[in-house]
Amino acid sequence: MGDKFVLIDGSSMLVTNYYGNLPKALLFEKDPEKKEKLYSLIMHNDKGQYTNAMYGMMRTVLKIIKEQQPTHMMFAFDTTRDTFRREKYPDYKGNRGDTPAPLKEQFEGMEEMLRAMGFVVMYDERYEADDIVGSVAARFEKEIPSFIITKDHDYLQLISDYTRVWLVQTKSETAEELQAKYGAEYGWSKDLVSLPDKAFEVTPTLCLKEYGVRPEQIPDLKGIQGDASDNIPGVKGVSSAAIPLLARYGTVEEIYRAIDECDGDKALKSLSASWKEELGITRSPMKALIEHRDEAFMSKDLAMIRKDYEFDFGLDDFRISFDKEKAKEQFEKYGFKSLLGSLQ
Repeated sequence: MGDKFVLIDGSSMLVTNYYGNLPKALLFEKDPEKKEKLYSLIMHNDKGQYTNAMYGMMRTVLKIIKEQQPTHMMFAFDTTRDTFRREKYPDYKGNRGDTPAPLKEQFEGMEEMLRAMGFVVMYDERYEADDIVGSVAARFEKEIPSFIITKDHDYLQLISDYTRVWLVQTKSETAEELQAKYGAEYGWSKDLVSLPDKAFEVTPTLCLKEYGVRPEQIPDLKGIQGDASDNIPGVKGVSSAAIPLLARYGTVEEIYRAIDECDGDKALKSLSASWKEELGITRSPMKALIEHRDEAFMSKDLAMIRKDYEFDFGLDDFRISFDKEKAKEQFEKYGFKSLLGSLQ
């Protein structure tokens, strides 16, 4: 077994475990005041600190270490929504509600726990977790095979010949369907390839086959389609035309170059007709593309993961040096008795 670097989107994993381990009564309650009254039902330790997300995430991390046997590991977290993207577009992620207090508390607890156990934990006030992961992967991927664990489709743009994304699906059935769909073609089976729970390994070829674009085109796709989860506008009403247009032109810039080369309405109509005939685009996106040019370029920029985040760690700093004594202290502090056995 050679070296293997696992990069974890800590925010995605913690949030997934928070909602996955919430009491049903709380999960379905809409009234904010009633919700708060139910907080006492959330798993907590003897000091009253909430632990449901941390416990679930820690269990997941231990399972990944045992099954994947990575030699190197890191965790990246989001700390604020007021990053450089919000400076560019104040409504970025503006559709998201406040983080519930019991989850907010566990972000700090989780980061502290992982650091105490010897893992590298990274976050920044100006950059998001995906920018940090993108920057770390870009620096070391040619030295070590890298695997990113996340639920977030934005990360697909980081896939390369050296980096894979283990994209976590909401349901295990979805991951199994994807494995079945591509397994025969790529010689995969559960006996040969061990993947984290609910995850599907996306390669450059599979990204194109399953999502319709190459990894590097993900920002272009979001430039046109937008991304409702991040409140990125895109070009309204053009979503179905995005993939065929990108298949022909490659980037948002090249789509607009083709539009700009049209001299007058007649040429625009002719281009629109060729899209319909050759690309199978039934409803012309021309008017919307012209009207929302600025939004297209801004949306692509917002969706693009940065790789220029500066950090001082060398590859060896990410080598796993799991401190079992510290882990034991942390598990006892938070009441994770069932996890103590995994430290033997």
